[in-house]
Amino acid sequence: MNAPRERRGRRQRTVVVALAAGLLVLLMLSLGVGRVPVSPVEIVRILASSLLGLDGDAGSPLSRMVLLEIRLPRVVAAVLIGAGLSASGAAYQGVFRNPLVSPDILGVSAGAGLGAAIAILLSLPTVGIQLLSFVFALLAVGVSSAIGLRCQQHRSGILGLILGGIVVGSVFTSFLSLSKLVADPENKLPAITFWLMGSLAAVTPRDLLVLALPMLVAGVVLFRVRWYINVLSFGDDEARSLGADVRRVRAIVVLASTVMTACAISVCGIVGWIGLMAPHISRMLVGPNYRILLPTSLLVGGGVLVLVDDLARSLTTTEVPLGILTSLIGGPFFVWLMLRSARQWD
Repeated sequence: MNAPRERRGRRQRTVVVALAAGLLVLLMLSLGVGRVPVSPVEIVRILASSLLGLDGDAGSPLSRMVLLEIRLPRVVAAVLIGAGLSASGAAYQGVFRNPLVSPDILGVSAGAGLGAAIAILLSLPTVGIQLLSFVFALLAVGVSSAIGLRCQQHRSGILGLILGGIVVGSVFTSFLSLSKLVADPENKLPAITFWLMGSLAAVTPRDLLVLALPMLVAGVVLFRVRWYINVLSFGDDEARSLGADVRRVRAIVVLASTVMTACAISVCGIVGWIGLMAPHISRMLVGPNYRILLPTSLLVGGGVLVLVDDLARSLTTTEVPLGILTSLIGGPFFVWLMLRSARQWD
């Protein structure tokens, strides 16, 4: 009787192990992609010399500089950001019971964009841009949540939260458009526009510290409540009958997912579709159980964004913004997904 469940569990574990191994291989290959070619052997020697303190031939000074100061922070940031966006999207899809929900459903992207635009207009340094982007992202979700809590008193909590996110996102987007209208068209308007399209070109080792700690804390929180996300995906009444505090769990998931998304956007700008596309890929691989779906989403999201970033810096002589590539990839993917679902419904 438990044989099918055991086989399914073994298959799911095999998928996770294979994804983890594939992500490690992809990371090593991505470190060699760019204008300055670095061979896999040289990558291993440089990393062993710098990170493990081993002696030996550690490559040329140019290769060491490119690998350690530019590519390694960029690739690690891509993994963290992709994993964070994917896990946030998967969590949102569970608590809102909607497969079309993405991490920006509550206006986090619009808020982050407005914060970054204001910081650029004020000529703040990179730290200021990241800080204002993060703060305004949290502000947008806070206002959306306040609207949702108000509507929850009238038994329309989820609907009120989503509609609040749409309204808040629209208002923040309007202010963002106004900031672009008054921006200097020679310098600040191009900077705002490029930031909104998303890029990892300017990532530094310091940015990894900004990303790592909040994402680790928020990720641990999501892992601790992943059973409750399973319960919430069946509906509020069923969740209450199983002893879940629906309002509290939803608030925890929204807060943790918002922190992860806001951290990601504040560092790399707005990157769409990852939080919508990667959870669906993960669900096709391992099923809807969040016990295994959440770690799978982390691996898939990290791998997808690393691949997209590799394309961004190798397709043309000028780096292509990440948001453009994720839209070009995500749109056809969802057309295929809808056609696949339609065949299953027939």
